[in-house]
Amino acid sequence: MMNYAAQITLGRLLISLAALSLAIAFIIVLLMSSVVRDRAVLELSRKDAQQTSGLIFQTLYSVMRKGPTKQEIAEAIHELNKSFPDLKIHVFRSEIVARQFGAILGEQAAIDQDGALSHAMTSGHDTLILQEDDTNRYLYPVLAKQECLECHTQSHVGAVHGVIEISYPVKYLRTSFAAVIDSVVAYSLAAMGVVLIVLYFLLRHLIALPISNLANVMRDLTQDMNFSHRVSSPTWSLELKQLTDYFNHLLATIQDYSAKLEDLSVRDPLTGLYNRRKFHEFLHNEIIRASRHERGFSVIMVDLDDFKYINDTFGHPAGDMVLKSISVLLKAELRSVDVLARLGGDEFAIILPETEVGRGLQVANKLHQALTGKEFELPVGKKKITASFSMVSFPEDGRSDDQIYAAMDVVLYKAKAQGKNQVVTSESGTDRSMMMIFRQGDFLRNALREDRIEAFLQPIADVRTGKVIAYEVLGRIRDGKNAVPAMEFVEVAEELGMAHELDREVFRRGLAHYAVINQSHPGAKFFFNLFPSSFMDIEWIRGIPELVRAAGVPCERIVLEITEREALPKLSQVATVIEELRAASITVALDDFGSGFSSFMYLKYLAIDYVKIEGSFIRQIATDPRDRIMVGHINDMAHQFGLKTVAEFVEDEATANILAEIGVDYAQGHYYGLPSLPGE
Repeated sequence: MMNYAAQITLGRLLISLAALSLAIAFIIVLLMSSVVRDRAVLELSRKDAQQTSGLIFQTLYSVMRKGPTKQEIAEAIHELNKSFPDLKIHVFRSEIVARQFGAILGEQAAIDQDGALSHAMTSGHDTLILQEDDTNRYLYPVLAKQECLECHTQSHVGAVHGVIEISYPVKYLRTSFAAVIDSVVAYSLAAMGVVLIVLYFLLRHLIALPISNLANVMRDLTQDMNFSHRVSSPTWSLELKQLTDYFNHLLATIQDYSAKLEDLSVRDPLTGLYNRRKFHEFLHNEIIRASRHERGFSVIMVDLDDFKYINDTFGHPAGDMVLKSISVLLKAELRSVDVLARLGGDEFAIILPETEVGRGLQVANKLHQALTGKEFELPVGKKKITASFSMVSFPEDGRSDDQIYAAMDVVLYKAKAQGKNQVVTSESGTDRSMMMIFRQGDFLRNALREDRIEAFLQPIADVRTGKVIAYEVLGRIRDGKNAVPAMEFVEVAEELGMAHELDREVFRRGLAHYAVINQSHPGAKFFFNLFPSSFMDIEWIRGIPELVRAAGVPCERIVLEITEREALPKLSQVATVIEELRAASITVALDDFGSGFSSFMYLKYLAIDYVKIEGSFIRQIATDPRDRIMVGHINDMAHQFGLKTVAEFVEDEATANILAEIGVDYAQGHYYGLPSLPGE
């Protein structure tokens, strides 16, 4: 449970800030009012007092110019006090005036007792004094002028003849309205500025900075996806504190789940060993490291023998217990630097870094012996589990990931074929050939999975006119910018049982070209050369007419090519299927005619429509008379059976002219056009 006792809500925080701002403004106003007051008293009242004192002096001066007595002067001062009831006016004479015109009783004693008055009397400088009862006291020295010397014969210009004292309450001070307005505006703006500055720093520290820190953490998360970041800035706001705490809690939860997901992504959940994906990463990195340092390493693959029997007989829980026990057994026999992974099912793989072939074989034999001598507890008692071990090495058996995997599969296949429960390595050229087949098989499987199979079209033309009347559909594998021809993978497809899947993909893509070809060459046929395994799938062959119609292609435009390999094993069955296809308007061509001794027999037993003459007879027909004789006889016999002939591998004009003289109907080859995609 998170403690938020020290935090306040954002609403209360804003109210507190507003109250604080109001208090600050109130204090500033009080301070400023005092400043305004002092300024009015100490500055503005001086001018007012100077003006009043000057007026009083002029009044007294006009009286004194008439030569009055002391009594008359006193009466004049009394009249002035009556004229200015708020003011108290006193006149003090200097010692020079008293000496010439006589002293006034108590006047000099009053001057001596008043320091400010004495100072004004001697210095001749006016003085403004604010007394404790909020009364202004202004002392105005009267300085002698030249005209004053007519009466004051003992004086001199600039001498102080006396001091006029004026006292009046501050509340009666007369100040300029404009000055007051200017002062109020100026000090109000200053107060507002101070409040705004205080608010800025408070809001920035209490709200803006916490939000900014939160935004910075979010930015860092999106950039480096490191969930270890945390928002640590303190804040007084309850809402921001809750947001920070919950966000940190969310990060901790995501970090925990991320660690678990990462572990699941690289670990087998049953055994805790590395999984296939992580093993592949280790293998790839080990190949790079070994290549850089010119060192070898070994890889061991362990495939449990007849493990399906354990699962089927005792149940998958028992099988899981065995897999866990085997993983513990294998790990106990390996070094800490070795990599042990479960590839899936009952397959394990081991990488032995910096381990040459001989040492790798020793490790494989040690693991085999440890497993052979182990009895596993099952519900029905103890049982021994055997396994087939394949051991391959880098760089002897491969220099890339695919080559190593292919070598592992080949050697393991060899171990299984030789009776299981043994350790096998690659030792012969046959093993190397099988590795090549497996590598090509991986290439073909990836192409099928990644939808990189393409159907190229090679034109078949009328020999006499040169007009294109058909296209043979040829399978290609797209590998970057290159198109790998069929001759490089057909044998692998047959060897590994992928021919039928390849045929279906090429057939589908070939039909997809019909709409484009029919626009440029209306009525052109499509020749499809099928693998023997595809032709032996009778149900699929019988479903071809429906596939063709579903693709929007007329059945009479389709020609299926067969060879002796398709026809020989099940001649009667093939004959029946051909009849069914022809009944659906699909025609059949006998390919590579003349390549086998039994080719002529198929003209008798199979209802075909085209004979494609073996290309080996065509290549040298312009220079070898014997080829010309063979082609002539094949062409004549086919025509006598009512069949059309097609010559393959026509590479030049001379060959095309000879075929025209012989009377061959159609031809294909580089002379008429290379295989390509429509529109290229």
